Amino acid sequence: MIRHAPCLALLTLLSTGTAFAQEQTRTLGWGSIFDNDALGDMHDHWNSGTLTISVLRGVEWTGQLPTNPGEILEYRLSGETVTPGNLDHPSPNDRRYAGLLSFGIHTQFAWAGFDAELGGGLVGLGPQTGAGNLQSWLHRLLGVAKPDLSNQLGNALYPTVNAELGRGFALSDQMSVRPFISAQTGVETLVRAGSDIVVGSFGQGALMLRDQTTGQRYRGIRGDTSPGLSLTLGGDVAHVFDSALLPAGGAAVASDTRSRLRAGVAWQGEKSAVFYGITYLSPEFDSQPEGQLVGSINLNLRF
Repeated sequence: MIRHAPCLALLTLLSTGTAFAQEQTRTLGWGSIFDNDALGDMHDHWNSGTLTISVLRGVEWTGQLPTNPGEILEYRLSGETVTPGNLDHPSPNDRRYAGLLSFGIHTQFAWAGFDAELGGGLVGLGPQTGAGNLQSWLHRLLGVAKPDLSNQLGNALYPTVNAELGRGFALSDQMSVRPFISAQTGVETLVRAGSDIVVGSFGQGALMLRDQTTGQRYRGIRGDTSPGLSLTLGGDVAHVFDSALLPAGGAAVASDTRSRLRAGVAWQGEKSAVFYGITYLSPEFDSQPEGQLVGSINLNLRF
């Protein structure tokens, strides 16, 4: 019960914050991001693939975060596959296959001069998610090696809570920097600190969301849509306390620290927008021989 308390407290806060506006809420925007190492280092291993879809609802979006938590709610659905380095013939010292499916509710708001985010939800793990069967079907369709699911992590359900505080600083009309700190407890428990830099207008006046796997930021509610190119850069370091994806006593021992370095290019046209990012992920367990590059795509096509 104690382990579930943070998630229950967060859900109570979100419910209380939105009760007054339930009849007035509408969909303010939506965002999605797809991660795959085939879009990065062209391999199929470790952090193999993630698809996240977010729908944001509230009364209105003014271009600024509201001051009350719960005035804008993000409903987030995510599916992920984490695999050994060799998909069909894994080494006994490698990490075990894991399929994840999660649903959460997040809220973004302004607090004491910072951009704040609180989120909570449930993360399902194991064969019950169907992730392994889906990846096997896709690989069979593509004619590539199918994952060995014989030693995948078993079924489990983890209440998980996330929080982030950040603050943006405009260095010029076309350049900004945003340091942040974040924490998570649940399926993985960790704290993280880092920063993001934008050269261009990407994200101005928008409500930005952060991808869990890579840290890349993507738009949830549209802001400035002036045509042009923007460059994004970022990085962060995390201290890991616990991970259900690398359970204690297993052959793969979770590393105490993780780092991420990322870059991206955002193109905004008259109607449509495209973002492509590349992220270096450091090794997540002690016997992982090297890091990896993961590519990310966000498409917002309007015809």
